[in-house]
Amino acid sequence: MLTALRCVIYRDLLLAMRRRADVLTALLFFVIVVSLFPLGVGPEANLLRTIAPGVIWVAALLASMLSLTRMFSADHADGTLEQMLLSAAPLGAIVIAKVIAHWLVSGLPLVLIAPILALQFDLNQSLLWVLTLSLLIGTPVLSLIGAIGAALTLGLRGGGILLSLLVLPLYVPVLIIGAGTVDIASAGLSAQAHFLVLGAFLVVAAVFAPWAVAAALRISAE
Repeated sequence: MLTALRCVIYRDLLLAMRRRADVLTALLFFVIVVSLFPLGVGPEANLLRTIAPGVIWVAALLASMLSLTRMFSADHADGTLEQMLLSAAPLGAIVIAKVIAHWLVSGLPLVLIAPILALQFDLNQSLLWVLTLSLLIGTPVLSLIGAIGAALTLGLRGGGILLSLLVLPLYVPVLIIGAGTVDIASAGLSAQAHFLVLGAFLVVAAVFAPWAVAAALRISAE
Protein backbone atom coordinates (compact mmCIF):
# COMPACT_ATOMS: atom_id res chain seq x y z
CA MET A 1 0.00 0.00 0.00
CA LEU A 2 2.86 2.36 0.82
CA THR A 3 4.42 1.59 -2.56
CA ALA A 4 1.17 2.42 -4.34
CA LEU A 5 0.81 5.62 -2.32
CA ARG A 6 4.35 6.68 -3.18
CA CYS A 7 3.85 5.89 -6.87
CA VAL A 8 0.62 7.90 -7.08
CA ILE A 9 2.24 10.92 -5.42
CA TYR A 10 5.24 10.71 -7.74
CA ARG A 11 2.99 10.33 -10.79
CA ASP A 12 0.82 13.32 -9.91
CA LEU A 13 3.82 15.50 -9.13
CA LEU A 14 5.42 14.51 -12.43
CA LEU A 15 2.25 15.37 -14.34
CA ALA A 16 2.01 18.68 -12.50
CA MET A 17 5.58 19.57 -13.49
CA ARG A 18 4.68 18.86 -17.11
CA ARG A 19 1.78 21.32 -16.77
CA ARG A 20 3.66 24.13 -15.06
CA ALA A 21 1.26 26.72 -16.43
CA ASP A 22 -1.60 25.29 -14.36
CA VAL A 23 0.55 25.33 -11.23
CA LEU A 24 1.80 28.86 -11.80
CA THR A 25 -1.71 30.13 -12.51
CA ALA A 26 -2.87 29.46 -8.94
CA LEU A 27 0.33 30.90 -7.46
CA LEU A 28 0.19 34.06 -9.59
CA PHE A 29 -3.50 34.45 -8.75
CA PHE A 30 -2.63 34.34 -5.05
CA VAL A 31 0.19 36.87 -5.44
CA ILE A 32 -1.91 39.28 -7.54
CA VAL A 33 -4.98 39.19 -5.29
CA VAL A 34 -2.96 39.74 -2.12
CA SER A 35 -0.88 42.50 -3.72
CA LEU A 36 -3.90 44.42 -5.01
CA PHE A 37 -5.35 45.10 -1.58
CA PRO A 38 -2.52 47.34 -0.28
CA LEU A 39 -2.71 49.30 -3.52
CA GLY A 40 -6.47 49.72 -3.27
CA VAL A 41 -6.74 50.38 0.46
CA GLY A 42 -3.88 52.87 0.67
CA PRO A 43 -0.94 53.36 3.03
CA GLU A 44 -2.98 53.27 6.26
CA ALA A 45 -0.79 50.91 8.31
CA ASN A 46 -3.32 50.07 11.03
CA LEU A 47 -5.99 49.17 8.48
CA LEU A 48 -3.56 47.04 6.48
CA ARG A 49 -2.47 45.11 9.56
CA THR A 50 -6.12 44.52 10.47
CA ILE A 51 -7.18 43.11 7.11
CA ALA A 52 -3.97 41.18 6.37
CA PRO A 53 -4.97 37.77 7.85
CA GLY A 54 -8.40 37.75 6.21
CA VAL A 55 -7.09 38.87 2.82
CA ILE A 56 -4.30 36.29 2.74
CA TRP A 57 -6.57 33.48 3.89
CA VAL A 58 -9.33 34.31 1.39
CA ALA A 59 -6.79 34.56 -1.43
CA ALA A 60 -5.27 31.21 -0.44
CA LEU A 61 -8.73 29.64 -0.32
CA LEU A 62 -9.66 30.89 -3.79
CA ALA A 63 -6.26 29.96 -5.24
CA SER A 64 -6.52 26.40 -3.94
CA MET A 65 -9.94 26.07 -5.55
CA LEU A 66 -8.56 26.82 -9.01
CA SER A 67 -6.92 23.42 -9.25
CA LEU A 68 -9.62 21.30 -7.60
CA THR A 69 -11.39 20.44 -10.84
CA ARG A 70 -8.16 18.93 -12.20
CA MET A 71 -7.64 16.61 -9.24
CA PHE A 72 -9.57 13.71 -10.80
CA SER A 73 -10.71 14.98 -14.21
CA ALA A 74 -7.64 13.85 -16.16
CA ASP A 75 -7.77 10.37 -14.61
CA HIS A 76 -11.47 10.17 -15.39
CA ALA A 77 -10.94 11.21 -19.00
CA ASP A 78 -8.12 8.78 -19.87
CA GLY A 79 -9.43 5.75 -17.99
CA THR A 80 -6.88 5.84 -15.17
CA LEU A 81 -9.65 6.21 -12.62
CA GLU A 82 -11.11 2.84 -13.58
CA GLN A 83 -7.70 1.24 -13.10
CA MET A 84 -7.45 2.84 -9.67
CA LEU A 85 -10.83 1.43 -8.73
CA LEU A 86 -9.65 -2.04 -9.77
CA SER A 87 -6.29 -1.70 -8.05
CA ALA A 88 -5.31 -4.00 -5.20
CA ALA A 89 -4.46 -0.95 -3.12
CA PRO A 90 -7.36 0.53 -1.12
CA LEU A 91 -9.03 3.38 -2.96
CA GLY A 92 -8.88 5.48 0.20
CA ALA A 93 -5.08 5.25 0.20
CA ILE A 94 -4.95 6.34 -3.44
CA VAL A 95 -7.21 9.28 -2.60
CA ILE A 96 -4.90 10.30 0.24
CA ALA A 97 -1.94 10.16 -2.15
CA LYS A 98 -3.71 12.37 -4.68
CA VAL A 99 -4.69 14.88 -1.98
CA ILE A 100 -1.09 15.00 -0.73
CA ALA A 101 0.15 15.61 -4.27
CA HIS A 102 -2.48 18.32 -4.78
CA TRP A 103 -1.43 20.07 -1.57
CA LEU A 104 2.27 19.87 -2.44
CA VAL A 105 1.56 21.52 -5.79
CA SER A 106 -1.13 24.07 -4.90
CA GLY A 107 -1.02 24.49 -1.12
CA LEU A 108 2.62 24.38 -0.05
CA PRO A 109 3.77 27.15 -2.44
CA LEU A 110 1.11 29.44 -0.98
CA VAL A 111 2.31 28.70 2.55
CA LEU A 112 5.92 29.47 1.62
CA ILE A 113 5.20 32.75 -0.17
CA ALA A 114 2.55 34.05 2.27
CA PRO A 115 5.06 35.56 4.80
CA ILE A 116 6.73 37.54 2.03
CA LEU A 117 3.40 38.90 0.80
CA ALA A 118 2.37 39.71 4.38
CA LEU A 119 5.18 42.27 4.56
CA GLN A 120 3.13 44.45 2.19
CA PHE A 121 0.57 44.82 4.99
CA ASP A 122 3.17 45.97 7.52
CA LEU A 123 2.43 42.83 9.53
CA ASN A 124 4.63 42.48 12.58
CA GLN A 125 7.40 39.98 11.97
CA SER A 126 6.54 38.17 15.19
CA LEU A 127 3.14 37.36 13.68
CA LEU A 128 4.52 35.94 10.44
CA TRP A 129 5.16 32.52 11.94
CA VAL A 130 1.60 32.46 13.31
CA LEU A 131 0.22 33.17 9.84
CA THR A 132 2.52 30.59 8.24
CA LEU A 133 1.67 27.89 10.78
CA SER A 134 -2.07 28.52 10.43
CA LEU A 135 -1.79 28.14 6.64
CA LEU A 136 0.41 25.07 7.04
CA ILE A 137 -2.28 23.36 9.13
CA GLY A 138 -5.32 24.80 7.34
CA THR A 139 -4.47 24.41 3.65
CA PRO A 140 -4.42 20.57 3.81
CA VAL A 141 -7.96 20.77 5.20
CA LEU A 142 -8.93 22.82 2.14
CA SER A 143 -7.47 20.14 -0.14
CA LEU A 144 -9.26 17.33 1.70
CA ILE A 145 -12.63 19.08 1.66
CA GLY A 146 -12.12 20.16 -1.94
CA ALA A 147 -11.41 16.58 -2.97
CA ILE A 148 -14.92 15.61 -1.84
CA GLY A 149 -16.45 18.31 -4.03
CA ALA A 150 -14.20 17.41 -6.97
CA ALA A 151 -15.25 13.76 -6.75
CA LEU A 152 -18.96 14.59 -6.47
CA THR A 153 -18.90 16.90 -9.51
CA LEU A 154 -16.66 14.68 -11.64
CA GLY A 155 -17.85 14.51 -15.24
CA LEU A 156 -20.71 16.98 -14.77
CA ARG A 157 -21.30 19.93 -17.05
CA GLY A 158 -20.69 23.16 -15.22
CA GLY A 159 -18.98 21.17 -12.50
CA GLY A 160 -16.72 24.07 -11.54
CA ILE A 161 -19.62 26.26 -10.44
CA LEU A 162 -21.28 23.40 -8.59
CA LEU A 163 -17.97 22.55 -6.95
CA SER A 164 -17.70 26.10 -5.61
CA LEU A 165 -21.22 25.97 -4.22
CA LEU A 166 -20.48 22.66 -2.48
CA VAL A 167 -17.15 23.43 -0.85
CA LEU A 168 -17.31 27.14 -0.03
CA PRO A 169 -19.75 26.71 2.90
CA LEU A 170 -17.48 23.97 4.29
CA TYR A 171 -14.46 26.24 3.97
CA VAL A 172 -15.97 28.99 6.13
CA PRO A 173 -15.08 27.51 9.58
CA VAL A 174 -11.49 26.89 8.48
CA LEU A 175 -11.29 30.44 7.12
CA ILE A 176 -12.62 32.00 10.34
CA ILE A 177 -10.35 30.02 12.66
CA GLY A 178 -7.31 30.36 10.39
CA ALA A 179 -7.59 34.13 10.04
CA GLY A 180 -8.47 34.44 13.73
CA THR A 181 -5.13 32.98 14.84
CA VAL A 182 -3.26 36.10 13.72
CA ASP A 183 -5.90 38.41 15.21
CA ILE A 184 -5.63 36.67 18.57
CA ALA A 185 -1.83 36.72 18.50
CA SER A 186 -1.77 40.42 17.54
CA ALA A 187 -3.92 41.16 20.60
CA GLY A 188 -1.25 39.63 22.82
CA LEU A 189 -3.20 36.45 23.57
CA SER A 190 -2.21 32.85 22.97
CA ALA A 191 -3.27 31.37 19.63
CA GLN A 192 -2.85 27.80 20.88
CA ALA A 193 -6.61 27.18 21.05
CA HIS A 194 -7.03 28.22 17.40
CA PHE A 195 -4.18 25.96 16.33
CA LEU A 196 -5.75 23.06 18.22
CA VAL A 197 -9.08 23.67 16.48
CA LEU A 198 -7.35 23.76 13.09
CA GLY A 199 -5.56 20.54 14.02
CA ALA A 200 -8.89 18.97 14.95
CA PHE A 201 -10.32 20.01 11.58
CA LEU A 202 -7.32 18.38 9.88
CA VAL A 203 -7.68 15.13 11.82
CA VAL A 204 -11.42 14.87 11.15
CA ALA A 205 -10.98 15.69 7.48
CA ALA A 206 -8.09 13.22 7.11
CA VAL A 207 -10.20 10.45 8.64
CA PHE A 208 -13.51 10.98 6.87
CA ALA A 209 -12.65 12.74 3.59
CA PRO A 210 -10.87 9.75 1.91
CA TRP A 211 -13.85 7.52 2.63
CA ALA A 212 -16.30 10.11 1.24
CA VAL A 213 -14.13 10.75 -1.83
CA ALA A 214 -13.77 7.01 -2.53
CA ALA A 215 -17.56 6.56 -2.37
CA ALA A 216 -18.11 9.56 -4.66
CA LEU A 217 -15.54 8.28 -7.18
CA ARG A 218 -17.26 4.90 -7.36
CA ILE A 219 -20.57 6.63 -8.02
CA SER A 220 -19.01 8.85 -10.72
CA ALA A 221 -17.35 5.85 -12.38
CA GLU A 222 -20.71 4.13 -12.70
